This record gives sequence, C-alpha cells and structure tokens, in this order.
Amino acid sequence: MSHEMIALLMFSGMMLMLFTGQRVFGAIGFIGAIAGLLLWGTGGVDVPFSAAMKLMKWYPMLTLPMFIFMGYVLSESKIADDLYKMFHVWMGPVRGGLAIGTIGLMVLISAMNGLSVAGMAIGATIALPELLKRNYDKIMVTGVIQAGSSLGILVPPSVVLVLYAMIARQPVGQLWLAGVVPGLMMAALFIIYIYIRCRINPSLGPALPEEERQVSRAEKLRLLRAGILPLVIFATMMVPFVNGWTSLVESSAIGAMAAFVAAVLKGRMTKEVFETSVRQTLGISCMFMFIILAALGFGAIFDGLGAVRAIENLFTEQMHLSPWMILILMQLSFIVMGTFLDDTAMLVIVAPLYVPLVDALGFDLIWYGVLYTITTQIAYMTPPFGYNLFLMRAMAPPEIGLRDIYRSIIPFVFLMVLALSLVMVFPSIAMWLPELVYGN
Repeated sequence: MSHEMIALLMFSGMMLMLFTGQRVFGAIGFIGAIAGLLLWGTGGVDVPFSAAMKLMKWYPMLTLPMFIFMGYVLSESKIADDLYKMFHVWMGPVRGGLAIGTIGLMVLISAMNGLSVAGMAIGATIALPELLKRNYDKIMVTGVIQAGSSLGILVPPSVVLVLYAMIARQPVGQLWLAGVVPGLMMAALFIIYIYIRCRINPSLGPALPEEERQVSRAEKLRLLRAGILPLVIFATMMVPFVNGWTSLVESSAIGAMAAFVAAVLKGRMTKEVFETSVRQTLGISCMFMFIILAALGFGAIFDGLGAVRAIENLFTEQMHLSPWMILILMQLSFIVMGTFLDDTAMLVIVAPLYVPLVDALGFDLIWYGVLYTITTQIAYMTPPFGYNLFLMRAMAPPEIGLRDIYRSIIPFVFLMVLALSLVMVFPSIAMWLPELVYGN
C-alpha cells in the first residue's frame, strides 16, 4: 500500500472516529496506536511512546495552567465586572457606545485570559443583559459578543498560540507579538462597523439616557482605574519576557501571581473564588495535556510513514498546485473542521501534516500561526456547527433563538475574512512587531 493511501486511511479513520462523538484525545490516540501496531507490529508502540516522552520534557507546558489560572482568578473575582462598568460610563453617550465598549472589554479580557470561552462567558452574562435592557438590537449585539470573544485566541497571552509554538517549534514571544497588530486591527474593524451602522440606524444602538450619564468626574476616574489594572498585569508579565529578563514559564508565573495579588488587594479572593479557579484550571489543563499527548503519538506515526513528503509531492508534482493554492486549501479545511471541532483539536490533528508542509513550501511559520488562528476564529462562527454558535445558544436568554444567532455573525465573518485577506496579502501586518522587537 502506498504512503499516500496509508496517510489517507489514517486521516479519514480519525475523522470518522470524531464524528461518532468519541473524545478527541481518544479518537486521535486510538488511530495512532492501531496504525503503529499494523505497520510495525509490537515495536510500533515505541514510536508514540517516545513522542509522548517529549511532552513530559516540554518545560513550556507549565505556562498553560499559569495562564488559565490567571484568567479564571480575574473572571471569578469579578474584576471583569468593573471593566464593563468603566466602558458603560465612558462609552454610553455614543450611539452604539455600549456595543463598542463590549469589544473593548473583550480585548482586555483576552489580554487577561487567552481563551475565547472565558470571553464568551463574561460577554453573555455581563454585557448581553445590559445591552438588551437598553434596547440594543438583539441580532447585532449577539454578533458583537461572539466576534469579540473570538479575539481571545489571537491577542496575547493566547493559549492557542502557546500550543502552536510547542508543536511548530517556534518562539512563543514572536508569535504573541505577531498576533498583537492583527488582533487590534480586527477589533478596530468591528468597532468601525458598529459605529457606522449605528450612525446610519440609531435604533440599533441608542445612546444612554441623560439621567444615566450624570456621573461625577471623580467616579469616572475611579472606574478608569479598573481598565488600567489588566494592562498593568499584562505589562508586568510581558515586559520582562520580551526584554529577555525572564523565561516564558517565569513570566506566566508572574502573571498568575499578579492576578492573585490584585484579587487579594481588592478583597475578592475568597475560598470559593480560589477553589473554583483551581478546579477549572485543573480541568482545562488536563484536557489540553491529553489532547497533545494523543496528537504527538499520532504525529509520530504519521511522520514516520513519510506521509508529509508524499502529500507534498501529491500537491506540487502530481496536481501542479502553487504554494499559495495549497495554503488557501489548508485554510478552507480549517473552516470545514471548525464546524465540529474546537481550536485545540484542529491544531493537534492537522499540525503533523500542515506545519512541515508549510515550512517545505517556503512560508514563515510565525506568519502562518497567525493565519491559522484567524481562520480558527472564522471557523468558530460559521454554521452549521460553529463552536461559538452553540456556546452562545447555551448562554443567551430565551428571546434570542438559534436563527438570530446565525444571522448575527454574517457581517462579522465578512470582517474576519477581510482581516485574514489583509494579513495574507501584507505579511508585515503580523511580522512588523516581532521583527521590530527581536530585531533590536
């Protein structure tokens, strides 16, 4: 049997297992183990085993629980509530101002957490009821929260970019910096769209009533400090790392400790908050570990076949596709897989195939990491089974139906596709900041 056929059987077998509803790590690991036994007998077990040992030696894996703990502490201690009050007061007088403020809230939450699920939970529980109570259009604001929460996997400290860095063997610091400008550009596109649409049709996002605007300057300044706190925590963590004073793991520990101290100083670090944060951190971290463990075993078998070289030959020599055509097909495959998988599963499933192929085609792996992340954001929001669509359905109030949720994401998906196209055509959008920092 040819290498191409074996690779196709492995990949299709894994996808079939996932469609049956099996856990992601079980589906990936099972196919990898069966393929190893069939190809090399009992000796094939050593291949995924040695790959799994790499996971135990990956010192940067310690960053995952640190970042996740930091995000949950800030979320459970209600520091995110203070952020929303700040945007409520400062942006309320503008038409569509609360929706614009929600995008700003999502950017700051992303800088505190790095997971889109946390942004969705905070947006749906804090921002959405307030927006609906103030007669904002339910379809528009539903799209705002879904689009804003997707920024969590692009704006540093993105947990997804940390995982990509480990699998692609690329520097985390450069990937984080590469995600800054595209992430802020995407947030700016969302804000411009909301502002223009609410200027054209004020009923979609009315300004706050006059009585709610009567807030003293001292109160406004007090609330402004709530927005500075996440930036201080972010700077405390990132500045030493970017300057080379600390390692990635040390910086993640600084960030977790800074968030913990902030919650203590505000008097919000109760036993319940601490216990919930630790339990959630343990659950999410173990999920990531099992998925990566299975993916490394699968990837070792897949790469041991020479499947990557065979597929590269298929695309370039037999099908005569250009590198850019292959890259676009890869992005389309992410969108298809995103209809039923989350970002982590997508990454660990295709990384053994795509990362070496992208490198062989001559593309920059830092730049590709940003493309992957933006495409994942689009996949999260595209029907029929976009991950964010069902998260929103689970968290939204009864008056927002599934049809409203599907309609709400249409303009924001177009804006994301525009952002992806800009980064593809102008790679310097992503590469300018890491080249500036690390070039100096």
